[in-house]
Amino acid sequence: MDRIIVRGNGPLRGDVAVSGSKNSSLALMAAALLGRGETRLENVPRLRDVSAMLEILRALGTQADWDPEDDHAVRIDASTIRSPEAPYDLVRKMRASFLVLGPLLARFGLARVSEPGGCAIGVRPVDQHMKGLRALGAKLSLDHGYVEASAARLLGGNVVFDMTTVNGTQNVMMAACLAEGETVIENAAREPEVVELADVLQRMGAEIRGAGSDRIVIQGVEALRGVTHRVAGDRIEAGTLLAAGLTTGGDVSVRGVDPGTLESTLDKLRECGARIEADADSVRLVAEERPRPLSVTTAPFPGFPTDMQAQLMATLCIAEGASVVTERVFENRFMHVPELQRMGADITLSGRSAHVRGVARLSGAQVMATDLRASAGLVVAGLAAEGDTVIHRVYHIDRGYERIEEKLRHLGAEIRREG
Repeated sequence: MDRIIVRGNGPLRGDVAVSGSKNSSLALMAAALLGRGETRLENVPRLRDVSAMLEILRALGTQADWDPEDDHAVRIDASTIRSPEAPYDLVRKMRASFLVLGPLLARFGLARVSEPGGCAIGVRPVDQHMKGLRALGAKLSLDHGYVEASAARLLGGNVVFDMTTVNGTQNVMMAACLAEGETVIENAAREPEVVELADVLQRMGAEIRGAGSDRIVIQGVEALRGVTHRVAGDRIEAGTLLAAGLTTGGDVSVRGVDPGTLESTLDKLRECGARIEADADSVRLVAEERPRPLSVTTAPFPGFPTDMQAQLMATLCIAEGASVVTERVFENRFMHVPELQRMGADITLSGRSAHVRGVARLSGAQVMATDLRASAGLVVAGLAAEGDTVIHRVYHIDRGYERIEEKLRHLGAEIRREG
């Protein structure tokens, strides 16, 4: 099993391009099921999760594969679909695979999708997805771990989510595009990935208003068409690389990302003492002193993203003072704390808050990645540690970061992967 070995060797310096957004890519691949004709997505990262979604689409009978002429593009044609069932052995690999439910139901009137798997960071029930689809007239049931859904044709309706859910918003929004009449989604997620999906659906022929607000209105249409689209840069990868620059006292620029999607992360990095310059599609971070402590609470967009919590905590482990990190999105997202403590971090947990007292320097240690973003946090910590940090179970990081060790080496990091 692969492992990543990191040796702290001073500040990171240089510039690096960010890969396409994993989360946007997965939702857009599901949306391709709605289109008649081929959909081509460019700037798609070569990740385990993307490969898993391609497997699911092929299992449904679609023609779905990497473009032989562009190793970061996928081509998807749903005209050959032959089965509305997404099986357990594929869906269990990641949460976002459940996004095929809404498109399958809307396009073919029937769907059978296994309850999903993914990182063990907390309870992420699919009840909000089901509630939203029922509001559109779908009949749904749970049978031996599968969600079975049917509807001769979905009907527009009012959907009020009990909690903000990105994938739930996306699933219902996609289904509503082919429903008869108007659908209103209240308490909708506002994340950039929701906005990008809405933009692409509109180019496919959908009528959507309000994406990016907590109220989205969709007017159903008869059919959608395939399109070509370039996926936006990954805001979480960009934030991770910038956090690494801050933690090592470096000067790092990331290219290919909209700074507007990073505002809450950039605000916290500035609060830690970083100097930040941003233009249309890049961000530069310069750290000239030890990080300052702060208090941060995760929240749905536009709040501070839970997907950046572990990476910022790694930075705060060497801050000059005491910090508080509060996790409000997932109840079990502090599994990286014991691993950081093995590296000498001074962290005390109290309910949903972590009290972090900065130490002068972390020490390299053998640690274990417990989920995708935790693994990124351990890499950030290792870059600022004395000696070697050996990170095991790095298949987690491969779910969401494309060639992370190569990008960090480009910035001067001493990091390698071993089989």
